[in-house]
Amino acid sequence: MRDLPNDGDERLCILILESDIIVRTEIAEYLRDCGYKVIEAVTGDEAMIMLDAPGVRIKAILADVKAAGSTDGFGLARWIRTNRHEINVILTGTVEKAAKEAGDLCEDGPILSKPYDPQVVLDRIKRLLAARHRNA
Repeated sequence: MRDLPNDGDERLCILILESDIIVRTEIAEYLRDCGYKVIEAVTGDEAMIMLDAPGVRIKAILADVKAAGSTDGFGLARWIRTNRHEINVILTGTVEKAAKEAGDLCEDGPILSKPYDPQVVLDRIKRLLAARHRNA
């Protein structure tokens, strides 16, 4: 498991759940370069542990629907919808069937199809966070 962010860091924190190291590393680096605090999880189980870590204030999650572990991206999104509704979820995937299974779990449009453009991810995160701020 990766190091969790320092509680004193007030930047918006994004959790990336992605089993593919290349995809995970590239999007994490891009978001860090854009000023976000990023934590990375390889499995859904690891992401669940990070969500419960004291002092970690995750605002958005980018989750692969086919993430490894007993909790995939869909399971994580369902858990968040029920238990941590203040966290925005963006699902990613490569299979058309996955988009149909997502139903209303995607808060801001369809599942992002891989390979996705990092700028599209950034735009969606900004849009979700701005909408959440307006509704608060």
